Amino acid sequence: MRVNTSIKTWVTAGLIGLLSACASTSQDISLIPTQTDAITQKKGSFTQPAQWSGHQPGCEGKCPYIEVNSLVFPGQRDLTNLVDESLAAMISALDGDRIQPSISAFEEYYWKTADHSDEVQLAAKTIYRNKALTVLDLGAWRYHTGAAHGLAATQFINWSNTDRKVLTIEDIVRPRKLEQFYALQQKAHQRWVDKLDLAQDDPEQFARLWPFQRTENIALTDAGVLVKYDPYAIAPYAAGMPQFLIPYDELKGVLRNDYLPRRDE
Repeated sequence: MRVNTSIKTWVTAGLIGLLSACASTSQDISLIPTQTDAITQKKGSFTQPAQWSGHQPGCEGKCPYIEVNSLVFPGQRDLTNLVDESLAAMISALDGDRIQPSISAFEEYYWKTADHSDEVQLAAKTIYRNKALTVLDLGAWRYHTGAAHGLAATQFINWSNTDRKVLTIEDIVRPRKLEQFYALQQKAHQRWVDKLDLAQDDPEQFARLWPFQRTENIALTDAGVLVKYDPYAIAPYAAGMPQFLIPYDELKGVLRNDYLPRRDE
């Protein structure tokens, strides 16, 4: 079987039921509500799907294929363009060639260079939305004809609806607290490893082969800060796209107050 089913399924369908939300009562909010129905809020930026798929024009028989399940943000051209450009950059990087400026530019390039069984899938979905924030999970998957399996990449975007910009890790974490944040990231990673079946036969060897790596690929959610990696980053391909949560209770004093739930005292 040439693909990792868990990776391809995510790129096609998105994150579904990943985590349960933190429930509480008598609470006020900052930019992060603490009581929601699921990890994804439905408030905030309005979205419309941008979905299409097709085989190489004029091709007969087994032909290259593209599938796009993305989003547009009516009235927010800057965010719409950011998603389009980010997906194009991700798939271009997987293709190992010059970064294309948009999905349409990549498509034009792809039809000229793809082999008969090549496949591309691009996806974007919101995993958290409120009045102040739009948090997106982007995925790209690329299969080259003759390869053992496809390659995948993931990227979070934390978008400030107020400032109309991408929030960097320095915007989210308090000054001089980045080392502490990464220590909590490593702690959460170890919890993930402790539950990973692939690591249980020989934990010491797994730790040597697949050590923890810091990442800035984080997402603000109502349950905590979600961390996610590309395949092969911290685990074998069979582990898919590793992801784990750092609960907000552990992040007090580490994140800026705007990105911590606030209890109404």
